[in-house]
Amino acid sequence: MGVTRTFARGILAVSDRVLHFERAYAHCDIPCGIYDPYLAQVAAHTVIRMDMLIAEAAQATPADANARNKMIRYVSTKEQHAELVKHEVRVIWGDYMKPEHAQANPQMHQLVWDIMKAASKAKQDVSIDSGKELLGKVQEFAELFWKTKAVKTVRVKSPYPSGGELVYPKL
Repeated sequence: MGVTRTFARGILAVSDRVLHFERAYAHCDIPCGIYDPYLAQVAAHTVIRMDMLIAEAAQATPADANARNKMIRYVSTKEQHAELVKHEVRVIWGDYMKPEHAQANPQMHQLVWDIMKAASKAKQDVSIDSGKELLGKVQEFAELFWKTKAVKTVRVKSPYPSGGELVYPKL
């Protein structure tokens, strides 16, 4: 099985060098057309919540191993979710957005850049305000995204301990 697979990959690699196959890219490597900024919003809420939990865990005594373990897990989760925000926004921006979207929404590129910077800041800081700033920018991006699809949005109070809102398409 291994030899056959290696042989097939070799043939494809040689064929690609000769024929120059065109590559297709999408968030799931299949151009399915399914994009939604919802995960970026939930990830931003998670960043806020982790900052809340980190603040609580910081009250524990330094010798408390369980508190240190929680702190490590909270920081790790916060960083993963800040990175998830960046990933989700990058995928929509890079794979879905088209030049006509940028032309109709000239703030789009700056907003994406601001989200990338806000997510990095949220990773570096232990600050609920940094998390809220990130969430606000992601919500603005969600509204812009749905606008490109001519879908109105509604802001709904989130059910999460982080508070705030979620942007949903108004269907």
